[in-house]
Amino acid sequence: MVTKLKSAVIGTGAISKEHLSFISKSERAHLASVCDLSKVSAKYAAQRFGADSAYTDYRQMLDEVKPDIVHILTPPHTHKRIAKDCLEAGVHVFCEKPITPTYDEFKELWTFAQSHNRWVIENQNYCFNEPILAIEKLVADGTLGEVQEVEVRIALPVRDGGAFADENLPNPIHKMPAGVIHDFLTHLCSMVVRFIPDFERVSAVWSNHGGGDLFRYDDLDAIVIGGSAHARIRFSCHTPPKTFTVTVRGSKGYAETDLFQPHLRCVIPRAGEQLSPLINHFLNGCDLIGASFTNFRNKIMQQTTYEGIHRLLDKTYEAVIDGKEPPISFEDMERTHHLINALLLEVNHV
Repeated sequence: MVTKLKSAVIGTGAISKEHLSFISKSERAHLASVCDLSKVSAKYAAQRFGADSAYTDYRQMLDEVKPDIVHILTPPHTHKRIAKDCLEAGVHVFCEKPITPTYDEFKELWTFAQSHNRWVIENQNYCFNEPILAIEKLVADGTLGEVQEVEVRIALPVRDGGAFADENLPNPIHKMPAGVIHDFLTHLCSMVVRFIPDFERVSAVWSNHGGGDLFRYDDLDAIVIGGSAHARIRFSCHTPPKTFTVTVRGSKGYAETDLFQPHLRCVIPRAGEQLSPLINHFLNGCDLIGASFTNFRNKIMQQTTYEGIHRLLDKTYEAVIDGKEPPISFEDMERTHHLINALLLEVNHV
């Protein structure tokens, strides 16, 4: 029989659907409880996904349910306190990004987890989307050559309505050091350090082109240099359409994708030097046509761009059950938050 972890979820906001759907279907998990400050939300989530119980007080849930692993899906400024309480109760923690507001708080939380012999894992889900795994394979097998450039770009109209734009009920993310953009920094930076793990220099331009007091920043343009490798990090809310593009250029060729409209385009050496450009055009054209049909089907089936979450969670549960290191390691999180910290340091601002 497959070992199952007793799972609990704290926070039943929008992202909880992805976590709860995984837990409710996984052979490695049993959904023991959900918790939310809203009794109605907690009860609804419990009924929809088949949890054994629902709570409004997570400390009471920890005492009575005694889960093996807890998913923390609350606003970022609450993560550290909740995570510490879970770790102190002997529970592994899987936490939504950003795991803490600052680099120093992350290191404090990691040290606390080590002292209690438990894992604390940040959700870096896009690293486990199929196109990114495919690009990593192209790097690992030498197809792209030595990585020279990485460009990661997110464009989202965060000012045009939605959860971030309500001045009467400001989203808690506005309190983070980078404001709304902080909600996306883990995604941006985890992609960079996936391909350029070490860096020496960072230059960042933070802007508030839309003005007003609600948004601290609505635009980021940064350069990261590690040895001979360069990376560009870009966030914009003024350049539609919505996009999350990742481009990795090596000494032999390059690969690129858009994680919001998944596809994979590779320009690499092919058999026959003279025909290589034509073969690249033909193969990439076929792949783009196939991706168009797949993306259309996903829209119809209401499938999201979070396919990496389920893959990451499955690998995480497997690792915890087997007593092995989770797929998001301390080094992954440390490098990501070290880069976030560097972007935020005044000395690196242009």
